[in-house]
Amino acid sequence: MKKDHYDTLVDYITDHQDNFYRLAFTYVHQKEAALDIVQNAVVKALQSYDTIRNISYVRTWFYRILVNESLSYLRKNQREYPMDLSSILETAYSGNDGAEKLEVFQFVNHLSEPGRTIVFLHYYEGFTLKEISQIKKMKLSTVKYHLYASLEKLKEMIKEETA
Repeated sequence: MKKDHYDTLVDYITDHQDNFYRLAFTYVHQKEAALDIVQNAVVKALQSYDTIRNISYVRTWFYRILVNESLSYLRKNQREYPMDLSSILETAYSGNDGAEKLEVFQFVNHLSEPGRTIVFLHYYEGFTLKEISQIKKMKLSTVKYHLYASLEKLKEMIKEETA
């Protein structure tokens, strides 16, 4: 049974590594650091795959590890990273409305925690608010509060930019 969990986890990690990198990058804004975070999260997940009670929750389980690893990295390396978002994000968000997505993404990136993570997980990664509450280990009402407060802050930031 646990072997099935391991195989499912490996398949999930393999299929979604670009999403993991993108989330880690939103925290550190540096390619090498984001890759290190993802690598550390994968190692931790593979080492503790037997703690997954219900394999259908592998997505939220892994994202909790990834978010915690990102925050841990920031605590250990408390310094600012240069904002070299453009080259990576232009590739990730190319298309007809790529410029608009990039601009909004950069505004999201300036939100404070935990709002930034909640907005990113909900709108860019497609997690439900309930799943985010599990990932962040927060009450659902707290997640909703931070989401709506962050959306209001985004509206203010966009309004100031266009004024």
